[in-house]
Amino acid sequence: MATQSQFLSKVGDSPSKPRTSLRARNIRTTGVLYLLMIVLSVIFMFPFFWTVSSSLKQVWELRTFPPTWLPESPQWQNYAVVLQTVPFLLWTWNSIYVVILSTVGTVLSASVVAYAFARLRYRGRNLLFILTLGTLMLPAQVTLIPQFILFHKLGWIETLNPLWVPSWFGGGAFFIFLFRQFFLSLPRELDEAALIDGASYLRIFWNILMPLSKPVLATVAVISFIAGWNDFVNPLIYVHSADKYTLAVGLNYFRTLPDIAGAPTQHLLMAGSVMVIAPVLIVFFSAQRYFVQGIVLSGIKG
Repeated sequence: MATQSQFLSKVGDSPSKPRTSLRARNIRTTGVLYLLMIVLSVIFMFPFFWTVSSSLKQVWELRTFPPTWLPESPQWQNYAVVLQTVPFLLWTWNSIYVVILSTVGTVLSASVVAYAFARLRYRGRNLLFILTLGTLMLPAQVTLIPQFILFHKLGWIETLNPLWVPSWFGGGAFFIFLFRQFFLSLPRELDEAALIDGASYLRIFWNILMPLSKPVLATVAVISFIAGWNDFVNPLIYVHSADKYTLAVGLNYFRTLPDIAGAPTQHLLMAGSVMVIAPVLIVFFSAQRYFVQGIVLSGIKG
């Protein structure tokens, strides 16, 4: 009896040991993942930290070795000097003008094209969608010269039109794909019920699907905003006068700016970079919840 009771007790206790070891293994795995995320976060945040720190340093602190991590006395006036040295506010207005028009054009045109691919039935729809996705494999350099010739014929060189007008013609294959995948995740019964009530396809698109598409709208808007705000190549090609520069090209202006009283201007470049990055961070974190949700829904459903 004693042997049997000991055997039963051992059998009864055995399932708890695997549970305990599994729990300990999960805790170790979670700890390693958190440690890895902390290390990677520090690595990825270091360039931003160094930019902010350098923007507040004095001139002599930029050339010291070993370099100092923090400024001895924060020079907040560096930001004011940037505004006085270059037409920074004018470049900011140019960037806002271009980004708003290009973002609105991208959202509207890409959503309309995606609606036609996702909800309408017509011959050759899948073939057209495949051809649209095929344009993603074309490098931007392939279409650069034809676009320049076209805009030159239209007389748009030295204007901001080439920077935002193309976004009103489809918005790009990637954004069309995101919208299409999200529209496919919405029940088609919504369209059928609206058609029975006498709604047109345009009314279905604007009054039914678009209000339900806030996640993908935020995703496309954020990506388009960041891409337009950071665009350097197109303004550099189509705009040559300083009064039409955007911020991305304007920052490069500091590289050719003569030294102020013989002093280097790297601290001003860092200060300007911080002011350029700030709107992007505000927009991203403001729409972060919808941005992540739109990426997940567009990538999984449909």
